Amino acid sequence: MGDFPAEWEAWIRKKREDPPTIEEILRNENYREEMKQKVKDVSEKDKLLQAKEYEEGLVAEPSHTQVKGHASAPYYGKKEPSQDPTSTANTFQPGAWMPPGSDSSQKK
Repeated sequence: MGDFPAEWEAWIRKKREDPPTIEEILRNENYREEMKQKVKDVSEKDKLLQAKEYEEGLVAEPSHTQVKGHASAPYYGKKEPSQDPTSTANTFQPGAWMPPGSDSSQKK
């Protein structure tokens, strides 16, 4: 997690009775490194197998889509905002603002 081994973290947080030994820490570190290497090897083999299957036509290649903006943001066809924001700090009057394109005759 941080700068010290997870075994010490567990002992400090009272999730284990005894403090870890140097041998245990080294053994677990070697195990984690072996697992990282195995995952890397399996990923490479899988990529090679997928490439072979694509070449043989056994599997369709994934389509490449272009994502614009954030995935959860709605898209209504406009590419850019209609106006640049402007400051009204010196001229602001409460209740005087009207949306662009609205008539002043529709005031209540």
